[in-house]
Amino acid sequence: MTPIRINAGNQSYEAVIGSRLLEKAGALLPPSLHESPCAIVSDENVAPLFAERVMGSLTSVGCQPALITVPPGEKSKTLREAEAISHRMSEAALDRSSFVVALGGGMVGDLAGFVAAIYHRGIPCVQMPTTLLAQVDSSVGGKTAVNTAEGKNMIGAWHHPALVIADVDALATLPAREWKQGFAEIIKHAVIRDAEMFEMLPQFDRKDLATLIRRNVLIKAAIVAADERETKGERALLNFGHTVGHAIERAGNFLDFRHGEAVSLGIVAACEISVRKAGLTETERERILTTLRAFDLPTRLPAEFPREKILEAIRFDKKFKRQQVRFVVTPAIGSASLVTDVTMEEIEAALEQL
Repeated sequence: MTPIRINAGNQSYEAVIGSRLLEKAGALLPPSLHESPCAIVSDENVAPLFAERVMGSLTSVGCQPALITVPPGEKSKTLREAEAISHRMSEAALDRSSFVVALGGGMVGDLAGFVAAIYHRGIPCVQMPTTLLAQVDSSVGGKTAVNTAEGKNMIGAWHHPALVIADVDALATLPAREWKQGFAEIIKHAVIRDAEMFEMLPQFDRKDLATLIRRNVLIKAAIVAADERETKGERALLNFGHTVGHAIERAGNFLDFRHGEAVSLGIVAACEISVRKAGLTETERERILTTLRAFDLPTRLPAEFPREKILEAIRFDKKFKRQQVRFVVTPAIGSASLVTDVTMEEIEAALEQL
């Protein structure tokens, strides 16, 4: 497929989507990165599957790759792990002429991108997402971050990748739970921007996977181009379902729910608030919930889940500004808006629906 050009402020880069791309990674790199030392940051689940072929491809264009792995899961997305990766990069004699490859899912992309943003005050990063969620969303847009005890993605930097390589063949290795959680971000994109895609999702055929990923990247690219640093309100629309979703992740200590699962629950809460505040009809809310369930995504919290911790976590969310929650609502499938008059009481009422 034709690469997608992503414009972000004064920068631009390409996202390449297709089959058998990891073994061609070296040839796809910008020529300026050829013959450069690099770190391939991956996790202990992904590296055995893909690292060897990526390393071979990078070596073929003169790069000198050093593989650095971290434990899988959100618990690795910390300042301590970022420091450990930086230390290993220094041990491998990587300098400001080097670059980082983020080979893995969203956690690896965020963590490796953050390291690239701070190492020698910033070196290039090539995103090679290997999960559906990362390919349709987190690998594009330049947000990098690590978590803290106070919340998710609380320390980060804007650092756009030099290139995104989305190899759809990598998705064949995904466990069912990882595969399904990617559809939370796809459904989010459809609800906020693409009613036609929403209509098509129940008939999704896996042979159309590359086309579906491309459609989602185009949505993200257009929003990023319009509001790179989330200063105009446009990019904030991508947070639909994330205010409550991030809080659920933190309340569950990043163990109970995967990101996409938490976003699915956040979408349910956002739909409840949208009915009250934005005029979303009960019929359309039910259509959204039915679509989430069709991809086996959660729409209810376990009875024993500590709901009070969700409200505590929301107060630490980055979208909490001047004591107001900037909340994304949808008045109808295919559109969204940002409001600032949602109260904690209304969020608490929405949580009761979970």
